[in-house]
Amino acid sequence: METIHNILLSFRLAFRNIISSGLRTWLTIITLSLAFVMILFFNSLYMGWEYQGIKDQVNWEFAEGQLIHADYDKMDPFTIESGHGQYSENAHLTPVLIRQANIYPDGRMLPILLKGIASDQDVVKLPTKVLSNSEVPIPVIIGQGMAQDNHLKKGDEILMRWKDKNGTFDAQNVTIVDIFETTVPTVDANQVWIGLEKLNQLTGFHQQATYLLADKEYKHQNIEGWEYESKQELLQPFYDLIEMKKGGSSFLYGILMLIALIAIFDSQVFSVFKRQKEIGTYIALGFTKKRVTFLFTLEGTMYAFIATIVGSAVAIPLIMWLNKVGIPMTSNLEQSRKMGITIDEFIYPLLTPELFFKTIILVVLLSAVISYLPVRKISKMNTVDALKGKK
Repeated sequence: METIHNILLSFRLAFRNIISSGLRTWLTIITLSLAFVMILFFNSLYMGWEYQGIKDQVNWEFAEGQLIHADYDKMDPFTIESGHGQYSENAHLTPVLIRQANIYPDGRMLPILLKGIASDQDVVKLPTKVLSNSEVPIPVIIGQGMAQDNHLKKGDEILMRWKDKNGTFDAQNVTIVDIFETTVPTVDANQVWIGLEKLNQLTGFHQQATYLLADKEYKHQNIEGWEYESKQELLQPFYDLIEMKKGGSSFLYGILMLIALIAIFDSQVFSVFKRQKEIGTYIALGFTKKRVTFLFTLEGTMYAFIATIVGSAVAIPLIMWLNKVGIPMTSNLEQSRKMGITIDEFIYPLLTPELFFKTIILVVLLSAVISYLPVRKISKMNTVDALKGKK
């Protein structure tokens, strides 16, 4: 009980001491709270982007995982020709066959990836059902980015050339029956989607796939010639991108944090050398040197406590409001799409309790460490000299 009383007394003394410092205290608190707000803002921004990006890529491209043919390498276009194989029917796997082809919009030649997928699938959000309902000879769908880059529109007929299983070139007109809008450029850029049944007719391939999309009920078993990648593995490059962006933004709020910590350090150094009579008085009143050291460390840490309260009063309403209205990314949207980066027109920052309390702990711990470093000298002070104010 006495220990709790002493701790509460130390808190009251520390609070009184830093408040009595006036303007210097509030300048330090404002700088530290600004750093706290920026840490929360940028990390919640990237968390919101990560949440949206994962959701969109799973819904549009990766599903719950992919079973990829062993000879196919996404990073090597030369493996497309041979990177496919026979697959067994499975209600929880949706086959996708990739072939190289060319289209000729307005007389220009454009190399594309021709992707065949079951028109009745529902494992990804591609609007493939329109392919089975269309009455045109060869219906295809493309993404909005592909349409904008090549001035294509719904209903256009375009000459397409491809190679069948024997290596013979063939060409026919295809009709764009739908243009879908997606934030995932890796299912859009230079890609044309066609019903797998129609692609089999055009190429002569049957029961062949480059990769298979898994649904939520799929239970993986090793299949010779196929390699399984979970959605976590497929999303790893996106996770790495987010971490890289976080590292870049940390430079900005790191400077603010450093300024605030230097101010705390300077304040503690000033306290040790200019408040020696006060330190001696505390010891004379029965405070142990460890307790005085704790009191002065608590004073420095108190800056962080107050800064987190002030910062929270600003950051929480701000981030909640931005979570509703979103942050427009229009200026970066086109560039990101061309780079193959998944990003929506608006990013909605996401502040989780875990992120909030981790940030508080980080700020308080850093302040506590910086506060303790200068006041270690109190334990080596001579009590009589301290009472006389000698340095």
